[in-house]
Amino acid sequence: MVDQPALIRSGEGFEPKKLSAYLSNHLEGFSNELIVQQFPSGFSNLTYLITADKDEFVLRRPPIGANIKSAHDMAREFNVLTSLRKAGYDKSPEPILLCEDESVIGAKFYFMRRVKGTILRNRVPKELKIEAETFTALSKSAIDQLVHLHQLELQSSGLDQLGKPEGYVQRQVDGWIKRYENSATDTIPSMDETAEWMKKNIPSSSSVAFIHNDFKYDNLVLDPHDLTKVIAVLDWEMATVGDPLMDLGTTLAYWAEATDAGALKPFNLTWMPGNLSRQEVLNYYQEKSGKTINDFVFYYAFGSFKVGVICQQIYYRYKKGITNDPRFASLLFVIQACGENARRAINDLKI
Repeated sequence: MVDQPALIRSGEGFEPKKLSAYLSNHLEGFSNELIVQQFPSGFSNLTYLITADKDEFVLRRPPIGANIKSAHDMAREFNVLTSLRKAGYDKSPEPILLCEDESVIGAKFYFMRRVKGTILRNRVPKELKIEAETFTALSKSAIDQLVHLHQLELQSSGLDQLGKPEGYVQRQVDGWIKRYENSATDTIPSMDETAEWMKKNIPSSSSVAFIHNDFKYDNLVLDPHDLTKVIAVLDWEMATVGDPLMDLGTTLAYWAEATDAGALKPFNLTWMPGNLSRQEVLNYYQEKSGKTINDFVFYYAFGSFKVGVICQQIYYRYKKGITNDPRFASLLFVIQACGENARRAINDLKI
């Protein structure tokens, strides 16, 4: 289904008239009155549909109350989209305008062209019936896109300037552990144990690629006439240059299976019949990338821990009263499930 946004009126988040005036002054021919609507899904950056006459655009801004600058850097996300276009990648939205003047809507934001299609969220839309065969093909199409991203040329496009690959894995482990410690609210033994295990088991070798870092079904726009075709990839806020196996580990952390805890299933419909299992995804990735991957448990454990920390940071803001979105109350169960999956993989030596 195409996400249905809710109308934003004056005083709800920002003033549409002020945004309209800014865009009229910075975009040639842009002088129409705006209709501003907010997309309801997502736990991170806020996304709005901007309609001007018959044209549709998307505005992205940081979440209200967030203080995680590296994860909500609008200028960086805009530069990622620009560099992807230079690299010849045609599955990312077209960036149009970056605004770093926070007086316009209360935060920095960027403007991009809307990509219409079907996005699979936490349940199959009522108007759709997705057969197992479709999910099998979609599983493969999704991983094909991930492999494609990991094979993009880095230098001439400028993608290599978006990250520091040397020491990437060590920094990621240290950084996400620190984020967890800084946002902790409850004692979760499995998360603490995973953190200690990762410190002692960092792989000695690493490869370099452009990575998305949040690659999952609900960040894919699908062709509504053929749900096995990916027409766009969204949410590039954590994209960088680093070890592609860390990216794959995060994807598989989101890749819930039928036997996983129910708390993990709203993030991805990969648990439904027909989808590849995590091990099958790993095997398919190796086949399509031409790489042999050994000892993947570390990357999966890291991915599970990272997803848990992302949820912990949001849950922390909820517990502190910075945000009152009722969806965030149940995130504690997601964090616990992520920790358990990581601990289980470490103990059983399988994903």
